[in-house]
Amino acid sequence: MTYKIALISDSHSYIDHTTINYLQNVDEIWHAGDIGSLKIMNQLPKDKNIRAVFGNIDDSEIQSIYPEWLDFEVEGVKVLMTHIGGKPPRYAKGVKQKIKESGTQVFVCGHSHICKVEFDQALKCLYMNPGAIGQHGFHQMRTMLLFEIESGKIQNLRVVELGRRGQLENKGIKKAT
Repeated sequence: MTYKIALISDSHSYIDHTTINYLQNVDEIWHAGDIGSLKIMNQLPKDKNIRAVFGNIDDSEIQSIYPEWLDFEVEGVKVLMTHIGGKPPRYAKGVKQKIKESGTQVFVCGHSHICKVEFDQALKCLYMNPGAIGQHGFHQMRTMLLFEIESGKIQNLRVVELGRRGQLENKGIKKAT
């Protein structure tokens, strides 16, 4: 079976129709933290499997619902997700060890607001950071990742540019406050 995945992060209490439209055509939505408001999670399509972690801006209510670390498997691919993970080869403290111990094949994080996908040869692990879908931060372009998982392989990976930060949609802004 082919699983279509949307990977988002750093919404910081903002999601728009453009992002929601992309989320309609996937099986799973992964949110790599800094949700900002539970209203964001409530605006995600209800018929999708949602996996999320909390980020450093998320309050105790969000932290009581979503974990700091999420370890799961989809179609034979072992995934480890957290918000603050660093990047190859300079991961955040303890991340390399967790990747090694868990046998992770895909490591997902957010926090940097920089979209980056890289295969880490040393860890034999695919690093994925979708950038940021929100308006808060220093990033210029809001981004997310779309990809598929089938028979233990990541395929059809693409970066989706959602518009420049600060550029709000004209048709009904969906902003949670």
